[in-house]
Formats: sequence, C-alpha cells, structure tokens
Amino acid sequence: MHALKTCLRAALVTGVVACAGVGTASLTAHADAAHAVDPAGNGGTTVDPLAQAAARLPKVGPADVIKLASSQVGISENAYGGGTKFQQWYMSTPRARQTLARDGGKLSAYLNAPWCDMFVSWVGQKLGITPVMGWDSYTVEHARWFSQHGRWGNVPKPGAVVFFAWNGSKSIDDIDHVGFVVKDNGDGTIKTVEGNTGNGAVEVRTRPTDSVAGYGYPYYPAS
Repeated sequence: MHALKTCLRAALVTGVVACAGVGTASLTAHADAAHAVDPAGNGGTTVDPLAQAAARLPKVGPADVIKLASSQVGISENAYGGGTKFQQWYMSTPRARQTLARDGGKLSAYLNAPWCDMFVSWVGQKLGITPVMGWDSYTVEHARWFSQHGRWGNVPKPGAVVFFAWNGSKSIDDIDHVGFVVKDNGDGTIKTVEGNTGNGAVEVRTRPTDSVAGYGYPYYPAS
C-alpha cells in the first residue's frame, strides 16, 4: 500500500516493454537517429531503442503534449482524493497490474491514489507515444526509466517531463511530484502543467527550478 500513498506511483515501462514489438525492419524514417556512437569507443554504433520505437509512432512533438495536457486544466479530484478519469484509465491498463506486482496493494486503491504521474502517463497514451515517454504510477521509477534510457538531464525544455523534489534534492530517490514543462521563464522559474496539484486538480503552475530534481526527455517522433 505504500506505493499507493504518495505521489510517487504512476506508470512506467521497462526498456523491453517500451520497445516490445518494434523490429528493425521498416525503421528507415529515423535510421540515423536510431544509431549512436558506441560508448565503448570501438568505432561501431549502438541501436537506440527509443529512436527505433519513435520511427513507428505518430508524429507527435512537444507542442502536442503541452496542448493536450493544458486542455485538461480544471479537472479535479473528488473529496476522497481521486475519482478522476486519469485514475480510472490507469486502473484499466495492463501497466497497473505490472506496478501492482512491483509495489503491492490492490487495484482498487489506484482510484483514490495520488495521480500526478497517471496524468503524465495518460497524456502519453492518448497521443500514442507511451513507448518513448514511459508510463507509471510511481514518479521515482518513471524518472529511473528516463535515466536508464539516457534521457535524463537538468535543462528545462518545453515538453520535458519535470520531476520535483520538494526538499531540493537532485536524487531520483527523493522525487515527490511530476508534470510537464511548458517553458523556461528565464528567471529561475519554469511554467508547467501538472495533475494532482494545488487543490487536487490539473493546473498551470510557476515553479522555482531549485525544486526540480531533473527532467526526463521523451524521444518525440516529430523531433
């Protein structure tokens, strides 16, 4: 039940799940981007699984994510801290069973669980880019997914998934909350759109960057 009592539970795919069903045939659209220099320095190349996945997905970019996320502003939870369409959707997904197996608890508990990452995951699923955005109910694991795929950093780019640690930590283990970057305000703050914030709603917020643990960068197919 611990996994369902904090804003650290949402929707994540492992590297295998993220690219399930993605073969090497017909991936010519992003052929160059899908191969990076071998980090071992052997003069070869390695296949970027997210680039491979992106080649098979709708041509979605950061502006599309921001537009959809912003269109949900005003949706709020009930008196029990839940009941949103984002929680209901997450409960219906196979990912919910996977995170239950990982974290424990009961499926029904997701209905009133903190839903910030369920909101992020819902946006990715609605746009058809879950394989390159990840999905989870646990923000820590979602952040780890970005890190494991080499898509983690400290630059607030529009469309990035922003992970917050309210104690100012830069450790993934201390992450408390998640949303999307709308823009860098250039004054030490960022404009964001987040679920399960303020009074338990989807809201546009201005956040100080010193509360940011890091940013996850989806591999946008339109980029």
